[in-house]
Amino acid sequence: MIFVQRLLVAIVGATVLVDVAWADFGRFDLDKQSYLALAALTLSLVAGGAFYSRMRPDPRLSAMLFGCAFLVCFSASFSLLNYLLLTIAGHRIDTALAAVDRAIGFYWPATMAAMADHPLLDSIFRICYLSVLPQVALLIVVLSGNSHEQRVYEACLAIALAAIVTVVFWTIFPSFGAFAVYELPTSLARRLDLALDGRYAHELLGLIASGPGFISPRSARGLVGFPSYHAALAVIVAWHMRPVKVVFWPVAAVDAIVLVATPIQGGHHLVDVIAGSGVAVLAIAAAKWASSVASAAKIVAPLLVTGRTTEG
Repeated sequence: MIFVQRLLVAIVGATVLVDVAWADFGRFDLDKQSYLALAALTLSLVAGGAFYSRMRPDPRLSAMLFGCAFLVCFSASFSLLNYLLLTIAGHRIDTALAAVDRAIGFYWPATMAAMADHPLLDSIFRICYLSVLPQVALLIVVLSGNSHEQRVYEACLAIALAAIVTVVFWTIFPSFGAFAVYELPTSLARRLDLALDGRYAHELLGLIASGPGFISPRSARGLVGFPSYHAALAVIVAWHMRPVKVVFWPVAAVDAIVLVATPIQGGHHLVDVIAGSGVAVLAIAAAKWASSVASAAKIVAPLLVTGRTTEG
């Protein structure tokens, strides 16, 4: 667990350093007060985690506080980095992604028209879609409270790795989703209760055309279309919640709905969701591998020392 903790700290530390250096060099307009407040909150949570790790050992509380500190700092710093990357992003591939969707039989405008005839289902989709970020916080609390500390760190690492993959790919081949390709008729749009609508798509297009402008954690938005980080988070949360069965089944059901709802409520291409789910699988496997390697090294090292002592 210590190795994974250090790896998480290294990822966050590197992200913060890049943010600070780039923002200063590029003279970006930042909401410094809000970012400093988040930094203070992060340090307080880290201090609490350290206290319950060393002064009054309680692995559950330590893992919970560290996990929360990671979520606060990583979310803010990586979101900021994503905005800075707007200035060097490549050419949008939304048109190509929409073509792939049509080739596999998915036509976003027709899906939205069909959803407009089912307002109750539309509302359920919206609630489930918006539940993903609260679910991430719930994951940390539930796993810590049920003594699955190692899974807390693995989940955090999977979240970080998925973000790195999606943002790196997005920077090279940026995309915002189907709602940045198709314009829904006003009469149809009014019948839909969407988490992200056409106005949001226009805001994203404005950002990539003219730059990030004033950057604040209070108003930061998700920028990545393909692969869908929202879909990746849903898969990561559901997978890591498995040890706590009483919570796992309802969460898994909600996250299955999230995957279906993401093209509708998030304006995504269908291939965004498929790719995001694939990224989640890779991130989960990589985080598990890192944790396993660290655990194996922890076991083998004392054996090597004992072997040398015996031979001596």
